[in-house]
Amino acid sequence: MSKHKTPMLDELEKGPWPSFVTEIKRASKSSSMPQMAEDELGQVEKSYRTKKGYWKHGGIVGVLGYGGGVIGRYSSLPDEFPGVAHFHTVRLNQPSGFFYTAEALKMICDIWDKYGSGMTNFHGSTGDLVLLGTTTENLEAIFAEYSSRGWDLGGSGSAMRTPSCCVGQARCEWANINTMDICNTLTQHFQDELHRPSFPYKFKIKISGCACDCVASIARADLSIIGTWKGAIQIDQAEVKKYADGGLDIQKEIVGMCPTECMSFDGGKLKIADADCNRCMHCISKMTKALKPGKERGATILVGSKAPIVVGSLLSWVIVPFIKCDPPYDELKELIGNIIEWWDDNAKPRERIGELIEVKGMRPFLEAIGVDPQPQQVYEPRKDPVFFGSESDFNK
Repeated sequence: MSKHKTPMLDELEKGPWPSFVTEIKRASKSSSMPQMAEDELGQVEKSYRTKKGYWKHGGIVGVLGYGGGVIGRYSSLPDEFPGVAHFHTVRLNQPSGFFYTAEALKMICDIWDKYGSGMTNFHGSTGDLVLLGTTTENLEAIFAEYSSRGWDLGGSGSAMRTPSCCVGQARCEWANINTMDICNTLTQHFQDELHRPSFPYKFKIKISGCACDCVASIARADLSIIGTWKGAIQIDQAEVKKYADGGLDIQKEIVGMCPTECMSFDGGKLKIADADCNRCMHCISKMTKALKPGKERGATILVGSKAPIVVGSLLSWVIVPFIKCDPPYDELKELIGNIIEWWDDNAKPRERIGELIEVKGMRPFLEAIGVDPQPQQVYEPRKDPVFFGSESDFNK
């Protein structure tokens, strides 16, 4: 039983869905720091009652040699709620595709019960496994125990954030690239950028095996890597017939839903004008047995999405329509390095790369990263008829 009366939070346990309140109460019984979970309940109850927040960002706290991975958090009411006077968040770098063994999860939770509140978040929106609530004096011990077992801290602050990906070829037949290998390779390659913040602001990389984009990279990542293909979609007309005979209205649900109107169906044979296809995956995801991506696989690179922090939200737009994604991914790593270098050299504090491109324009960005202009890069129709050129444009 909590020492705090929490009638408003108790209401949240009465519905049919799992409640975070129940989980916090459970943590107060299993953790070695039960007062932390109890006082969190008390403070959140007070916030509900007064409609005010009582958490404050704690500035810079962390572990020796790392500038990121720990988010300092303190209560502004330490006398009233001493258990959460310190309530730091620790980010653990998750395995690619979020694959864990039961033994690994038990080990993570046992260490956290020993040094923290026992409360976790699987996973933060960026990807990290988030450990909620510990004290400054416990940070080094936490890091020592996790790192000795092969775990590392994730990214935080003005740094490369922990790359994340969908399960890709491990579980998904639609994956055009090995998302998990790419994610692990980029995580290892950008270790310094992850752990020692020196950027103008955060930089997120997310990798999806196809345009279904199960990690929502196009809405959330500064750099999106989306598996795609070149050439014709592979069609099994016998399977198309089975779908039609089975009751699927191919004309309405497949052809009629194609965003580029590149498909036709005469009642027996499905045709695709592949030159007009934008590889959205709608038809393939609806007719899995009949349609497959083309045989030459690679990725589309998009840049610029973000949530509305300094200015409004942005969706990513295409920078490289197709790039091969074969180990050791040298071309991909070089491209990302060029993108980060231009952004780091030109951005103001707290300016994401999508905002910087809006300010500076696409042309200087493409010139800096060594990518030629292509029609797929058009983000929106022109707002004015003025064209700014240079002498070199007319001397080719």
